[in-house]
Amino acid sequence: MISTFDSAFSDASFSKRIASGDISVQRLEDNVAELKIGEVKARDAGVYICRTPSTDSIISGNYEAQVQLRVIPNTLKVYPETLPSSVPEGSELTLSCNVSRELTYPTYLSVSWLMKKGATSEEILTFGPQGDVTTGSKYSSRYLDGGVRLVNGRNGVFSLVISRVTVSDQGTYECNGTEWTHESGGKWTRIVASVKEMGTVTVTPTSHSLTVRASSTSTSSPSLLLSPGNTLSLFCNIFADNLAAISLEVTWLADNSTIISMDHSGLVISNTSSNGARAGRGEASLERIGKGEYRLGVRGVTGKDGGNYICRVRAFIEEEGPSTGGGRKWRKVAEKISNPVTVKVSEIKPNFTLTLEASVKPQKTGEPIELSCDVTNISKLPPGGRLGVSWEHTSLPDKGANTPPPKLIGSLDGYGNLLSDSTYKNRLDSGALGLSRVPPDTFKLRFLRTQKIDMGQYVCIVTAWSVSSQGDVVNVTKVKSSPLTLRWDTKSPTLNIVAKPIRKASVGGATFEMNCTVYPQNLGDWIGYAVYIKSQEGLESSVKTIMSLSPDNVVQHSNPNRRDSLVLSKTGATEFQFRLAGVQLSDRGYYWCDVTAFTKQHPEQSWTTAANSESNKIEIDFQENGPSFSIAIHSDATSVYPWETAKMECSISVSGSSTRTGAALGQKEELEYEVRWFFTRFRGDQVMSEVASVGRNGVMKKTSRNSSSDVSIERKNSNTYQLNIYGTQDTDSGEYQCMVTPWYNSASSGLWTQAGELTSGKVFLSVRIAVAESLKLPLLYGAAASLGKIIPK
Repeated sequence: MISTFDSAFSDASFSKRIASGDISVQRLEDNVAELKIGEVKARDAGVYICRTPSTDSIISGNYEAQVQLRVIPNTLKVYPETLPSSVPEGSELTLSCNVSRELTYPTYLSVSWLMKKGATSEEILTFGPQGDVTTGSKYSSRYLDGGVRLVNGRNGVFSLVISRVTVSDQGTYECNGTEWTHESGGKWTRIVASVKEMGTVTVTPTSHSLTVRASSTSTSSPSLLLSPGNTLSLFCNIFADNLAAISLEVTWLADNSTIISMDHSGLVISNTSSNGARAGRGEASLERIGKGEYRLGVRGVTGKDGGNYICRVRAFIEEEGPSTGGGRKWRKVAEKISNPVTVKVSEIKPNFTLTLEASVKPQKTGEPIELSCDVTNISKLPPGGRLGVSWEHTSLPDKGANTPPPKLIGSLDGYGNLLSDSTYKNRLDSGALGLSRVPPDTFKLRFLRTQKIDMGQYVCIVTAWSVSSQGDVVNVTKVKSSPLTLRWDTKSPTLNIVAKPIRKASVGGATFEMNCTVYPQNLGDWIGYAVYIKSQEGLESSVKTIMSLSPDNVVQHSNPNRRDSLVLSKTGATEFQFRLAGVQLSDRGYYWCDVTAFTKQHPEQSWTTAANSESNKIEIDFQENGPSFSIAIHSDATSVYPWETAKMECSISVSGSSTRTGAALGQKEELEYEVRWFFTRFRGDQVMSEVASVGRNGVMKKTSRNSSSDVSIERKNSNTYQLNIYGTQDTDSGEYQCMVTPWYNSASSGLWTQAGELTSGKVFLSVRIAVAESLKLPLLYGAAASLGKIIPK
């Protein structure tokens, strides 16, 4: 037939087919060759022998092999059913294909569906040849969720159903029929395949076909006229090519405000208040009365129910797969609104006349005001109708400024309830301001005591209320009076504060007392004072607040450490006394009272600032020739081994003498010290941690430390303190510093006086670790000691 070595080997009957390439042989490897027959014919059936000549001197093995080829007729037929050119979004698309062959030899069939977009085809699903189903990568999840399913028909008809089609499903569909043989060894071999185009399908989006029409009856009507108490009925008709495949959410709106809606599950949600009714409107309902037809009902309409009504429809399609909440998952595919329907509710509004006048006018601040709003010529007020009132006030504008906006004082509704959420609420709640109604139809506004801010324009706004068919009180009309301007002569409140010394401090440790008297003018009845005691070292120095007393007699101290030596009390209606016990050199300077006056019209009302003033200044000035102090720190050994004791001394040097006893300063009965020791791990670090301290009474306090060592403070003599660190560890390495506050017995007063705080220099302690021991320890050192205090330089 054909040879890889001898071109003249072929029989003449094969020469034309070999020349045309229909029959060819190709060496794939040195020991592998492949015979190819491009178009098999029936006469090609038979036994084929592959033989290789042997040049070996000894025959070893097999030098030829054979295989039988059976040729069966190609009877495979593929007939796809024609597809619709377009389908609506959300509907089903059925792909039916008839695949058959004449069974002359045991063969098997498979059918595949493919979608072609452009030049590439993508597999949707394949059935067979063993009766198994395989899907394309993009369709596997839809097949598992039931969005793509196989329907086996009869007589070779196979159908593939795609549910809930989307725009991504549009394209050209193909049907591929394949005939297979199952050879020995379990290998499946494809014999022949036929691909037929089924047609091109376009998916029409829901938004293209969805239309919404609103009307007042079954026929379209652009407007509707109703009377109060009537029932409003509006219809929303929905049309779409895929109406059966979509779920609808229907919402009715009036003047762009939602009235009521029904979601795609059928749940009705009404825009109602907490009592179940829409404020001043009729009772709304929504129901589905047919396929794509919904009815809005509003029972007992009022004037507020008038407006332009539209029906808004949102279409949803269920998606494959569970949602995040475990239920069904929906996707919005379209939204449309209807034509507007104008609803008018004819009402006969009540009519009346308002007259606003001041029955009581103030001549000065603090006197009462009474305003009367008379309602006359009332007509067309429906049975059961009621009147309510609101009062507004506009302050007088400042010179060159615009008129401020009006402020609501308070109101009485149709039931006579007092409503107040304005800046006047405190005065209304306390009774300093009142609203009332005097029969038959007069509303009154009363101020028990006026304030300067009450001058300005007043208006009353009277509202007519009627009772709806549901029993609700509905606002039907509103009338505003002409403004009434009130003003009176005002004198600004003033304060005059006089400070007088009661006890002067001429020496350190003495007591200073000062009295402040307040002389008020043009203030009301309820007056309260806030007193601040202030001081400054010099007339150009910064001002400090020492302590304060509020109008409610609450005392506050700026320096809690001197709480016991400071007293501020109220000794009369307008008199206050300040006492400073045990004055120090740092207390020298000027002292005075800063007083703020507060007023209120009622004991339960909040305080209002009225005036502020300062007194004259009283000076504390004395000379104290006390001792002078200096401090030094010393350590005999700046480097120790672990578990040794480290010692550091803090020495205080004193110069000067005590004239009270004539003895040299430094004796136990003349001097006392507060000593504190500080530590930091890093050289030059300003953040230091307190290690231990000893007070004037000799009691030592230790601070918790991140070390297993122990510390103590030892007083070596009257002016020397020693810090001992027992069992030192590597965590004790760092800089140490001491801080001392001296106290001396004043020669002039015989009282203990605090001197300025002293801060020593720094010494560095190093805890050396032997090399052999250091290898046993992890090289871990903390970033710093626990949070410490910044020591001033």
